[in-house]
Amino acid sequence: METNRQKKVANIFQQELSEIFRKEAGEHFPGTLITVTSVWVSSDLSVSKVYLSIFPTKDKMEIIEKIKEKAPYFRLLIAKTAAKDMRTTPELLFYLDTSLDDIEKIEKALRGEGNNPKL
Repeated sequence: METNRQKKVANIFQQELSEIFRKEAGEHFPGTLITVTSVWVSSDLSVSKVYLSIFPTKDKMEIIEKIKEKAPYFRLLIAKTAAKDMRTTPELLFYLDTSLDDIEKIEKALRGEGNNPKL
């Protein structure tokens, strides 16, 4: 169960990272919309798991790998802005949130647009 402190830190990180990606996406990832869908912070506040939704859907894996490579840079940016709220900044681990893709696949299957196996 998450503590109030974990929830507060996760909320701060989600807001800060959303703003960072809004500003940085045009420079580092032109034509890409990156959304921070959720953030989970460990109980000892040493690790943050950040789930990202990336649009358009092509090259998602390349983009998420570039973001993972730049994790120390993003951590530094958060440390500067969230310094008043935290003594140390948790390590950032980025993951691709595929829930929207999964929903789209289910909707297509329900409409009969997917691959229909022959009976």
